[in-house]
Amino acid sequence: MSIHPTLPGLFEPVQTALPLDAQPATEKQIAYAWTLAAKSGRALPTSLFADKAGLSAWIDAAKPRASDGRFAAYPSAKQVQFAERIARLKRRQIPAECFKDKVMMSRWIDGNKPR
Repeated sequence: MSIHPTLPGLFEPVQTALPLDAQPATEKQIAYAWTLAAKSGRALPTSLFADKAGLSAWIDAAKPRASDGRFAAYPSAKQVQFAERIARLKRRQIPAECFKDKVMMSRWIDGNKPR
Protein backbone atom coordinates (compact mmCIF):
# COMPACT_ATOMS: atom_id res chain seq x y z
CA MET A 1 0.00 0.00 0.00
CA SER A 2 1.29 3.46 -0.93
CA ILE A 3 0.73 6.75 0.82
CA HIS A 4 0.67 8.66 -2.47
CA PRO A 5 -2.73 8.98 -4.09
CA THR A 6 -3.10 7.52 -7.52
CA LEU A 7 -4.40 9.80 -10.22
CA PRO A 8 -5.19 7.91 -13.40
CA GLY A 9 -4.37 9.79 -16.55
CA LEU A 10 -2.17 12.39 -14.81
CA PHE A 11 0.80 11.90 -17.10
CA GLU A 12 -1.04 11.11 -20.30
CA PRO A 13 -0.71 13.68 -23.09
CA VAL A 14 -3.65 16.04 -23.25
CA GLN A 15 -3.03 17.38 -26.74
CA THR A 16 -1.18 15.68 -29.52
CA ALA A 17 1.39 17.59 -31.52
CA LEU A 18 0.23 19.08 -34.80
CA PRO A 19 1.84 17.74 -37.94
CA LEU A 20 4.43 20.05 -39.46
CA ASP A 21 2.55 20.44 -42.73
CA ALA A 22 -0.62 21.67 -41.01
CA GLN A 23 0.86 24.98 -39.79
CA PRO A 24 -0.93 28.10 -40.98
CA ALA A 25 0.92 30.55 -43.20
CA THR A 26 2.56 33.57 -41.58
CA GLU A 27 1.37 37.13 -42.12
CA LYS A 28 4.55 37.97 -44.06
CA GLN A 29 4.03 34.96 -46.33
CA ILE A 30 0.44 35.98 -47.04
CA ALA A 31 1.40 39.61 -47.74
CA TYR A 32 4.20 38.53 -50.09
CA ALA A 33 1.85 36.11 -51.86
CA TRP A 34 -0.71 38.89 -52.42
CA THR A 35 2.04 41.14 -53.82
CA LEU A 36 3.20 38.41 -56.21
CA ALA A 37 -0.36 37.68 -57.28
CA ALA A 38 -0.96 41.36 -58.06
CA LYS A 39 2.28 41.69 -60.04
CA SER A 40 1.99 38.46 -62.00
CA GLY A 41 -1.78 38.40 -62.48
CA ARG A 42 -2.01 34.85 -61.14
CA ALA A 43 -4.93 33.73 -59.02
CA LEU A 44 -4.13 33.21 -55.33
CA PRO A 45 -6.27 30.48 -53.75
CA THR A 46 -7.17 31.55 -50.21
CA SER A 47 -7.30 27.91 -49.16
CA LEU A 48 -3.49 27.97 -49.12
CA PHE A 49 -3.48 30.38 -46.15
CA ALA A 50 -4.09 27.43 -43.83
CA ASP A 51 -1.08 25.52 -45.19
CA LYS A 52 2.36 27.08 -44.75
CA ALA A 53 4.12 24.55 -47.02
CA GLY A 54 1.50 24.85 -49.75
CA LEU A 55 1.70 28.64 -49.81
CA SER A 56 5.48 28.44 -49.87
CA ALA A 57 5.31 26.19 -52.93
CA TRP A 58 2.90 28.64 -54.63
CA ILE A 59 5.28 31.53 -53.86
CA ASP A 60 8.25 29.61 -55.32
CA ALA A 61 6.30 29.00 -58.52
CA ALA A 62 5.05 32.60 -58.79
CA LYS A 63 8.15 34.62 -57.94
CA PRO A 64 10.25 35.93 -60.79
CA ARG A 65 13.38 34.00 -61.65
CA ALA A 66 16.82 35.54 -61.30
CA SER A 67 18.26 36.73 -64.56
CA ASP A 68 21.10 34.84 -66.20
CA GLY A 69 22.42 37.92 -67.93
CA ARG A 70 25.88 39.36 -68.24
CA PHE A 71 25.88 40.91 -64.78
CA ALA A 72 24.15 38.10 -62.87
CA ALA A 73 27.35 37.14 -61.03
CA TYR A 74 28.07 40.72 -59.89
CA PRO A 75 27.32 41.69 -56.27
CA SER A 76 24.23 43.77 -55.58
CA ALA A 77 24.45 47.47 -54.79
CA LYS A 78 23.45 46.81 -51.17
CA GLN A 79 26.14 44.17 -50.85
CA VAL A 80 28.78 46.58 -52.17
CA GLN A 81 27.57 49.36 -49.85
CA PHE A 82 27.76 47.05 -46.85
CA ALA A 83 31.25 45.90 -47.81
CA GLU A 84 32.41 49.50 -48.25
CA ARG A 85 31.04 50.40 -44.82
CA ILE A 86 32.96 47.48 -43.28
CA ALA A 87 36.11 48.52 -45.18
CA ARG A 88 35.86 52.06 -43.78
CA LEU A 89 35.38 50.75 -40.23
CA LYS A 90 38.25 48.29 -40.49
CA ARG A 91 40.44 50.61 -42.60
CA ARG A 92 40.97 47.92 -45.22
CA GLN A 93 40.72 47.74 -48.98
CA ILE A 94 38.22 45.50 -50.73
CA PRO A 95 40.02 43.37 -53.33
CA ALA A 96 39.09 44.39 -56.90
CA GLU A 97 38.02 40.86 -57.87
CA CYS A 98 35.29 41.00 -55.20
CA PHE A 99 33.48 43.65 -57.24
CA LYS A 100 33.04 41.15 -60.10
CA ASP A 101 31.84 38.09 -58.14
CA LYS A 102 29.06 38.15 -55.56
CA VAL A 103 30.27 34.92 -53.91
CA MET A 104 33.74 36.39 -53.36
CA MET A 105 32.18 39.60 -52.02
CA SER A 106 30.05 37.58 -49.63
CA ARG A 107 33.10 35.69 -48.36
CA TRP A 108 35.00 38.96 -47.90
CA ILE A 109 32.10 40.40 -45.91
CA ASP A 110 31.84 37.28 -43.74
CA GLY A 111 35.57 37.35 -43.03
CA ASN A 112 35.67 41.05 -42.18
CA LYS A 113 32.39 41.69 -40.37
CA PRO A 114 32.80 43.64 -37.14
CA ARG A 115 32.01 41.44 -34.18
